[in-house]
Amino acid sequence: MTGSTATPPDAPHPARAKRPASGSDVATGARSAAPGFLRQVLADARSSRVPALSPYVPERPFPWNGQGLPVAGTGATAEGSIDLDLDRVLRLSLAAPTGTPGRLRPVPSAGALHPVRAHLLLGPGCSLPPGRYTYDPRTHRVHPRGPASADVPRGALVVLTVAASRTVAHYGHRAWPLLLLDTGHAAAALALAASPALDVRVCLDADAALLSAAAGLPRAPDWQDAWPGTEPELPLAVVRVVHRDGLSADREGALSAWAALPHGAAPAPLPGADTAPPRELAAARHLLDHIARAPEPTGGTWHPAARPKPVTDDVLEARRSAPTGDLNHPPGIDLLARILATARTAHPAGPAWTAAAGGPAPALYASVPGRHGLGVRASGDARPTLAHWAARQQWVGTAGAVLLAHGCPEDAPPAAVRSSHLIAGYAVGAAQAHATALGLRSRPIGSWQRADLGAALGDTPGRDWIVHGLALGGGGSAPPSPPQPASPP
Repeated sequence: MTGSTATPPDAPHPARAKRPASGSDVATGARSAAPGFLRQVLADARSSRVPALSPYVPERPFPWNGQGLPVAGTGATAEGSIDLDLDRVLRLSLAAPTGTPGRLRPVPSAGALHPVRAHLLLGPGCSLPPGRYTYDPRTHRVHPRGPASADVPRGALVVLTVAASRTVAHYGHRAWPLLLLDTGHAAAALALAASPALDVRVCLDADAALLSAAAGLPRAPDWQDAWPGTEPELPLAVVRVVHRDGLSADREGALSAWAALPHGAAPAPLPGADTAPPRELAAARHLLDHIARAPEPTGGTWHPAARPKPVTDDVLEARRSAPTGDLNHPPGIDLLARILATARTAHPAGPAWTAAAGGPAPALYASVPGRHGLGVRASGDARPTLAHWAARQQWVGTAGAVLLAHGCPEDAPPAAVRSSHLIAGYAVGAAQAHATALGLRSRPIGSWQRADLGAALGDTPGRDWIVHGLALGGGGSAPPSPPQPASPP
């Protein structure tokens, strides 16, 4: 890249910890909140240390008993009208397509492992009676977990949790950032699936204890004592969907109203559900619980979600992660600018955005404040370096363009680590849907090692790391290959 002082890919990185943190180190640090432990595990996840090889772990049976209920419900409410069609929203967002093994879903997930679970907190105006439910995306059915009180708000709250075991078994010390990215993608999928008549608000920083209580779940540290033999779930985000006429200004109170209720029904014990090495799994759970704690048990910050105009229901059903061979054609600069703008404006906080493009004049592009289009941040082809940083996936070096979310300094506080990854996943989810609507092919890239973009461009090392990526390919002469599940390393 012309004008930069890039660190050679194989050079020791100045921000790496001297000794990688082991699972027991992280678990101990998370329990005690020792100063510096988050910086250490963040450096380890970004280091070149390769996780131990592990076989693919099959998805276990859904842990809530019974046949479940159709998401479409009965078609009636106490008020005699339905504002929120849950069948449509969940089918266009989280559901596994009928007749498939369940991996190839509209919402991407690292390794197609799909660790995110959705707990539905339904008030009046939904296609199911008020109450708590959990959603099974494999069967597209819901399982009741308890009643609602008379004062719960209208519409639906969807609390997103992660069951970490399979992802940790596959990705080891690199798993926890991927779990955050997966949750952001799931939040984006829900937000995009809502119809224009609905008001959608997304909260990515609510306190984990409040989210657990609202969903009727034990807190992660207390889970095994409360529900022994079941797999803990860590709450990370919440999406609220309600008819525009029924939106209450008291969004924090919406969570509190549900949190005042007792725990909901427990899942069935599943012996052997924890498939990952115990220390690594405990480390990931402790870390995610630590960074999801707010200084006070607040209801978080709620942001309105919007669907890009070209994105239709048909687009949402069709979006998939493209095979790597379908990503070699550079998208037009105008289309790249539109996708970059979608990622940048999806959420008012979070990381910065840059695009590395190939073609006859490869360069790094960024939006220019106050101007349309893109400005050149650095000339030259960054894609071979990006391929090295993306776990040496050589196909990244030939992708038409790569959208990059970056920021999250090495000494970022817990809230910033959480928000950087959740918002990056959320924004890439919106950008991927927009790319599909514009005829582009795309594939998320979740795991990045030693990817200090700022240092490579001559800035202060350790301040500007790549958090997430989206490879983009323009339409070429060859017909598209069958879609594949997203499988970042």
